[in-house]
Amino acid sequence: MGAERRLFFFALATGAAVFNLLHTFLGGLLMFALLYWFARWTTKTDSQILRFLLNSGKMRAQYDPMKFVPVPVRGMRHA
Repeated sequence: MGAERRLFFFALATGAAVFNLLHTFLGGLLMFALLYWFARWTTKTDSQILRFLLNSGKMRAQYDPMKFVPVPVRGMRHA
């Protein structure tokens, strides 16, 4: 198939949902084709990118403004 199984199933289920909600075969087929193309592209490009994107909201932020230490910067007149 060329795409990860979970992404293929998601594309298939979303296409079926669009078909059932909008009562149009073309809309369901178009949604499936678009999501299937996206699934193949992400699997071919980097198979772990979706895992990083979906888990990024759970990660703790690294920047803490209360721990900011200003860096002294000196200007030079004659370089």
